[in-house]
Amino acid sequence: MSKQTKGSRTATTANNDKKSFKEQVGALKNLPKFFRLIWETSKGMTIGNLLLRLVKSSLPLAMLYIGKLIIDEVLRLIDVAGEPNLSYLWMLVALELGLAILSDIINRGITLLDSLLGDLFSNRTSIALIEHAATLDLAQFEDATFYDKLERARRQTVTRVVLMSQVLSQLQDIVTIGFLAIGLIAFNPWLILILLVAVIPSFLGETHFNERSYSLSRSWTPERRELDYLRYIGASDETAKEIKTFNLSGFLSSRFKLLSDKYYNLNKSITLKRAVWGSILSSLGALAYYGAYVFILFQTVAGAITVGTLTFLAGSFNSMRGLLQGIMNRFSQIAESALYLQDLFDFLELRPQITPPTDPLPIPRPIQEGFTFENVGFKYHNSERWAVRYLSFHLRAGEKLALVGENGAGKTTLVKLLARLYEPTEGRILLDGKDLREYDLNDLRHQVGIIFQDYVRFQMTASDNIAIGQISNIQDHERIQSSAYKSLADPVIQRLPDKYEQVLGKRFNKGVELSGGEWQKVALARAYMRDAQLLILDEPTSALDARAEHEVFVRFSELIAGKTAVLISHRFSTVRMADRILFLEQGQLKELGSHEELLAQQGKYAELFQLQARGYL
Repeated sequence: MSKQTKGSRTATTANNDKKSFKEQVGALKNLPKFFRLIWETSKGMTIGNLLLRLVKSSLPLAMLYIGKLIIDEVLRLIDVAGEPNLSYLWMLVALELGLAILSDIINRGITLLDSLLGDLFSNRTSIALIEHAATLDLAQFEDATFYDKLERARRQTVTRVVLMSQVLSQLQDIVTIGFLAIGLIAFNPWLILILLVAVIPSFLGETHFNERSYSLSRSWTPERRELDYLRYIGASDETAKEIKTFNLSGFLSSRFKLLSDKYYNLNKSITLKRAVWGSILSSLGALAYYGAYVFILFQTVAGAITVGTLTFLAGSFNSMRGLLQGIMNRFSQIAESALYLQDLFDFLELRPQITPPTDPLPIPRPIQEGFTFENVGFKYHNSERWAVRYLSFHLRAGEKLALVGENGAGKTTLVKLLARLYEPTEGRILLDGKDLREYDLNDLRHQVGIIFQDYVRFQMTASDNIAIGQISNIQDHERIQSSAYKSLADPVIQRLPDKYEQVLGKRFNKGVELSGGEWQKVALARAYMRDAQLLILDEPTSALDARAEHEVFVRFSELIAGKTAVLISHRFSTVRMADRILFLEQGQLKELGSHEELLAQQGKYAELFQLQARGYL
């Protein structure tokens, strides 16, 4: 993508994402749902937090009023002839001290509950995100737009915890203002009007710039994902070899700098304007405040109010000004946070396209007839090209079927359709004569074991890496070791310092890295962990040499006798062991038969087999 095109796209997205004040206010509808989640996280902590904040909101008025009484008492005592009685004064001072200590204790209690409740909420939403992501379709994860939604939702699990404190502080400050307003209204209602004039301009300015910040942040979600990716691959143990070998550090850092500088400059422009206009509008507020302050001073000098009342009114006015300023500025922040919160709710409301039927059938045990593809076709989202099409064949129960074809022929797509990780775009797949969509989806997933070529190297113990194949048996150490023995991973693990408790990979302390072939044997053990009726190996032995791969597949064939299996490999010496071989070309079935039958046909399979065989001469 060219810089110009990319810049145009970003500008267009920014315009589309720009949120009006009305939309920001509308985003507040997310708050009830948000606090319902907080309430469900911990009812006790939520109630405790609210009660502490309610008590806290009454303290500013009480302390200001006691301060007024102290000043008036001091001035009275000055005019008293003879030895003054200080008992009332010391009682007031003691009461003010007690309120100050109580205020500090309550503040610490609120901070504690905010922290604990925030951590619990963050954990809860993170778990909800993980669990919900697991329900979505594989095809959704392969869509860039979906990834943008996922990235925005992931950020909300930790950053939106602040929203809880903001809203509760908002409610607390509103109650406090209610108490303080009583004193001001009793003296002169016009002070309230002056107060509003002092804070509204600043509030409108903050609302405007929060809107612009949100629009920029949202429109740059793809670029921020790219920045995170560049930051990761630029300093990772997984990419270090290529970075050094191909001298990529300059390329990656330049690309990172280009993107980050562009974002910095856009954000800098907003930040500078925000600072300038914020200063101007705040100055207007300060002028209004001091106008009211001068008015109160004149009233005091004229003898209309006492010096104690002066301090009470000035303190109340100043506190209310600060609280109102905070409330209005915080309103913009809450509205902005509520807009971001929508990203989390939007993601949690995503629904998979592949769903179980209302009254699902259990997977037959055992499978009697096998799987039948009837004119099956599939193409990926936003793609006009068919990944596979017109596929019609029967995979018999207990049969070992090998898939052969050049890269991009559709082999991996076929097995994902077989496991119902994808739904056919056209046609249907039958299991024992019934549409695969009629069966219980979870039951189907339990009866299918797949090891892909791009299997995950989990940075966990060797035992956990194998148990992933059937995670419900993670404590069955005998089964784990038996699976490792079958996959030839046991000798590898026995050489490790901590054997099966050894952490694999270099990400964590004392982790040990394995070779590609050793990792593949660990991954293969996952297939043996699962007592599935259909096992699929999608080139999981590509890092092994021809002899080692042959040994693995011979062992695999012996150990899964009676089960249905699909094997994908580029080595014809391996696939010839299958009962039948399905040759794919450009997503369509080209040839199907046993190794001998396909050689006799003298077709494309025979041509490629002989070409590969000559390479070993």
